[in-house]
Amino acid sequence: MPKFIAFTGTHSTGKSTFVDNLTDIAEKRGLRVGKVKDNASECAEAGFPILRDHTFSSTLWIMSTVIREEQYEGLSADLVIVDRPVSDAIGYLEAALAVTGRNVPPEDRDYLYALAKLHAPRYDLLFKTVLNESIPLGPDRDPDLAYRKDVDSHIGAALSKLGVQPLNPLSDDDMAQALALIDSIANEIK
Repeated sequence: MPKFIAFTGTHSTGKSTFVDNLTDIAEKRGLRVGKVKDNASECAEAGFPILRDHTFSSTLWIMSTVIREEQYEGLSADLVIVDRPVSDAIGYLEAALAVTGRNVPPEDRDYLYALAKLHAPRYDLLFKTVLNESIPLGPDRDPDLAYRKDVDSHIGAALSKLGVQPLNPLSDDDMAQALALIDSIANEIK
């Protein structure tokens, strides 16, 4: 069974860069690496609202797609690195609801949190990126800094509610845990 490392955080905080760097390290150590990419664009292309317009349905679509992709990538990988884990979508939904003044029925919110809580232990390590306003936005990204801050805050709150203590990818000690996991897997497959 593969190991899973996930990176969560608001948009344009370096998640994809961390994913790519860790992938390179793992592959150089001989690991077969699967990657689960951010799927919000696919969600929008399928007709679901995203960002400030997130709904229960779009959040569930993203969460279930992440789970499906994790399973698929894990079929032939020693390590799966996830760019936006299941809980990430809840942070975006909560931020959207807060900035638009909308709400979802309590049973829908409870369902999403229950799914994320059941899935959270599947991640061997989960990192939350740090919002740095000096980092330029990626191409075609929402430029609203206030919304990015809201998303960052709500992702952190969702992780807290789920009982997940994220690691910081800017911390040498925390990244050492990822490198140790990669080394452990490499030793197992030799």
